[in-house]
Amino acid sequence: MTAAIVGIGAALPEKTVPNSYFTSRLDTSDEWIRKRTGIAERRFLAEDGHLADLAVAASRQALRTAGRAAADVHHIVVATTTPDRVTPGLAVEVATRLGMPRAAAFDLHAACAGFVYALDHASALIESGRAKAVLVCGAEALTRITDRTDRSTAVLLGDGAGAVLLADVARAPAPCFSLGSDGERIPLLYADRHDRVLRMDGPEIFVHAVEKMSAATRRVLGRQELAPEEIDLFVAHQANARIVRAVAKELGVPAERVFLNVDRVANTSSASIPIALAQAGQEGRLSGSGLLGVAAFGAGITWGAGVVGWRLGEL
Repeated sequence: MTAAIVGIGAALPEKTVPNSYFTSRLDTSDEWIRKRTGIAERRFLAEDGHLADLAVAASRQALRTAGRAAADVHHIVVATTTPDRVTPGLAVEVATRLGMPRAAAFDLHAACAGFVYALDHASALIESGRAKAVLVCGAEALTRITDRTDRSTAVLLGDGAGAVLLADVARAPAPCFSLGSDGERIPLLYADRHDRVLRMDGPEIFVHAVEKMSAATRRVLGRQELAPEEIDLFVAHQANARIVRAVAKELGVPAERVFLNVDRVANTSSASIPIALAQAGQEGRLSGSGLLGVAAFGAGITWGAGVVGWRLGEL
């Protein structure tokens, strides 16, 4: 059995926040933010908003684009660091609201690399024959853990949700993933239980993100005996445009096959790759079939990369 992406979806909060929001609050400018990060705007979930609403909307869209009913799915994985409750996680609510209250459902916490970790798990379920279809959602409300007085993080972060449906597909390319972590680097990017906001060593994170995502992607390509130019679309975690471009250049992935949407939604952690996939689909860059390359890096530190096929109809 071979897993492939057959449905994609995304949902964003209504409130759009341009860079000008920060220029009167922090020692920064629109030009500085765009030059250093590539970000022009982001979305903020309302203070009384529910992340589950976005996760459900993104998941419904993924099912709809796949032409599948909720009853066809028996496993749901939600990658998130910012759920609505301490417990239970988002996944059980998403499953119930989608109409699958008996589905196996759990949250996965691997920071910004969470979606890639979840893709690996979902692919393994399908390849082992334990599932025919698995819904994977990334959902984040990073504004809940953002210090808006800290220029190094405040301008980077946004909220949103994205989802994909993986299913057993005949003659699809076999998925392959490489995951890793290094707990000794926790001080580089973390939020503790007392401060409860993200703290980051930006320069060090930049270096490690480029290094780890590039190395993991090389391992995956090597295992599959693939050249970088054989990837039809490369979607890395949208943390920073400079990081994504540096990884693509390091790997030799042609610029026209790299997708960037960080300018529109900023860094949405584990939601960034599935949101980007949905927007790529809307722009006609993910229709039909092809080979997708993904890579992510986050707090922990955690990282991962993978290749997986997609089989999508007209979106």
